[in-house]
Amino acid sequence: MEEESLPPSRRRAPIWLVPLLIVAVSAWYVRPDARLHVIFLNTPGDAVLVIAPGGNATLIDGGRDPALLALQLGRYLPFYKRDLQAIVLSGGGGSRLPGQVAALAHYHPALALVPPALSAGGTVGEWLRLTDTQRTPVRLARPGDRLALGGGALLTVLGLAEGQDGGMLFEISYGATRLLLHMGGPELDDLARSVDGPVSLLAYPWQREPDAALLARLRPQAIVFSDGYTVDEPALLSYADRAYNGARIYHEKNEGTVELISDGQRAWIKTGE
Repeated sequence: MEEESLPPSRRRAPIWLVPLLIVAVSAWYVRPDARLHVIFLNTPGDAVLVIAPGGNATLIDGGRDPALLALQLGRYLPFYKRDLQAIVLSGGGGSRLPGQVAALAHYHPALALVPPALSAGGTVGEWLRLTDTQRTPVRLARPGDRLALGGGALLTVLGLAEGQDGGMLFEISYGATRLLLHMGGPELDDLARSVDGPVSLLAYPWQREPDAALLARLRPQAIVFSDGYTVDEPALLSYADRAYNGARIYHEKNEGTVELISDGQRAWIKTGE
């Protein structure tokens, strides 16, 4: 008996092509898009993922929840990517550090930038052990330090607060887009007042009452409020009270993940994931 061959249109592809096709489609979906992405991850505490126009990723802090931080990174980074351009730690407190320790268990950073006052005990000790195991260079941050994120994006350290949990003031720039990340207490306000506005986005602690003079100088187009810095008596202000000079305001608890996207000329914000 002669065997009949299927017409070309009905022949099945070899089964081994299926996983290759899935990998190819996934890689295409998460390919670099020549834009800057600054993603305020929807985690307790502070965690900011910066994806440069060329695809390099930098993690700033990590939030309180290690498992949730790992899940969020898996959502925004390609499944095959296990390296980071850098990790930046603005302070050693529990609102920033635990998630970054979890990230170090899965990703290898080329550089770690930390505050000089970082102690070596507790969770910080585990963080130091992991960076040592991965042979990641650890650099103490100084005002004026610049970190090339890739594709023309730049992170600049503008100032540091004193103490283990003090925080840092950063600027992220890409073309005409400028973001100011205020990750700390009132001592950083004076440093932030030296920055010329307007800025595309200002990240600011929710529990503090925003400094009116600072906002008048910076003229932010958008404000993202963060949970990393806490005080004994939080400012009891509504959303409407915080909408200074018509700036759009965001908080992860209301909007979910907040993502600023820039092509270097204009910037826009996506929320809800």
